[in-house]
Amino acid sequence: MAEQRRLVLPGELIARGEYKLNQRDYMYVYVEGDKIYAAVPCVVTIKEKEIHIIPLESVYIPKPGDLVIGLVETFMLTHWEVDINSPYTAVLHASNVLGRPFIPSKDNLKDYLSPGDYVLAKIEVFDRTRDPVLTVRGDKKLGRITEGKIIEIKPSRVPKVIGRKGSMLNIIKGDTGCDIEVGANGRIWIRCPNKDLEDIVTLAINLIEREAFTPKLAEKVRVLIADEKHERGLI
Repeated sequence: MAEQRRLVLPGELIARGEYKLNQRDYMYVYVEGDKIYAAVPCVVTIKEKEIHIIPLESVYIPKPGDLVIGLVETFMLTHWEVDINSPYTAVLHASNVLGRPFIPSKDNLKDYLSPGDYVLAKIEVFDRTRDPVLTVRGDKKLGRITEGKIIEIKPSRVPKVIGRKGSMLNIIKGDTGCDIEVGANGRIWIRCPNKDLEDIVTLAINLIEREAFTPKLAEKVRVLIADEKHERGLI
């Protein structure tokens, strides 16, 4: 059988039947019965009965201890299902949010988190054999996000937004006076004294994402912030 190579998009059928994949490649697909679908944009090579995946853009793969910003999708009897901008859907148990055992006859999960809510959490458990488990315990900043703005970038650009030893993030915080939490999953929570500064931070982060590998990026960010503050009468 000749080698087949093609570009596929998320949700597109890759193959049907019994095929062999490397363990690493399972993070880029999902399987339903005997059908294999793409979870991310990728180039797929099929030869004989083997499939090889080359992702076109890195995706967020959870690791225990990661700080993430999740979007509540739905709730079940004892937990919420949370979108963490990953091929994997996370689980947040009610007892973790309540800080005590969940009592079905007494507790209504909608009173605590509803679909559409954002939550700042950490990955507590994940080993790729089951959905990642979130926790909002152990740090007072964790929990439902009730103010500010959430923006999304490619997870692969998160290290650039943070910078070496936090240098880039410190520039943005210091020059704007905003509080910023950067999720490892590519979601960023911004809280600023006013809407203009919120917009400036957004522009700065978009610049970093767009020009992540250009020289003198920190200087460009400083100039952008200064120029925007001047134009808006903030300095």
